[in-house]
Amino acid sequence: MVVNVAVDGPAGAGKSTISRAAAKELGFIYVDTGALYRAVGVYALRNGIGTKDSENIEKALKNIVVELKFVGDVQHVFLNGEDVSTEIRTPEASMAASDVSAIPCVRAFLFDLQRDIAKKNNCLMDGRDIGTVVLPDAKIKIFLTASAEERAKRRYKELVEKGAKDTYEEVLADLEKRDYQDSRREIAPLKPAEDSVIVDTSDYNFDEAKNIIVNIIKERI
Repeated sequence: MVVNVAVDGPAGAGKSTISRAAAKELGFIYVDTGALYRAVGVYALRNGIGTKDSENIEKALKNIVVELKFVGDVQHVFLNGEDVSTEIRTPEASMAASDVSAIPCVRAFLFDLQRDIAKKNNCLMDGRDIGTVVLPDAKIKIFLTASAEERAKRRYKELVEKGAKDTYEEVLADLEKRDYQDSRREIAPLKPAEDSVIVDTSDYNFDEAKNIIVNIIKERI
């Protein structure tokens, strides 16, 4: 029987890094659904399409092919055949993803891809609405969070290491703006599923948080 694990939570909570490591330890496929929305956002930015312009975003979808490919055990994101795994991690791509993810046709466009992966594999899938919408029947649901200040601190450190010039204050403001947008959008707002386990990682380092997630999954399999 295929086992699906849904991990949801706000931007900067460590979902991607923690989920990727947990999936590797468990021998599951890791699926970062936020990367799919980021790829659509990058297409819009590249082509001068407003990321909140639902009409033109919908028209553009017929020209977009988003794929997840696993190189070894590392997930890469391809946009129309181009590996955009690095480009989708910029702050601009992050905000664009938040905008396009609120557009119903974009969610429908990516919905089947996400479910198809889950249907065929033991997977740990993270995002904003995995436990509530994409995989409501997932065997295990986790809502991973942390304080806005802690999340901003982590994201700022990542950006500095990549050579970005953003200030901590800018990163915090972006996170708070995205939290507001994600939790208040009409379509699939960010919120814990009723049967999810809520894990606050504010006071845990990476290894501690990863071990908590792995143990929750092992207990419930």
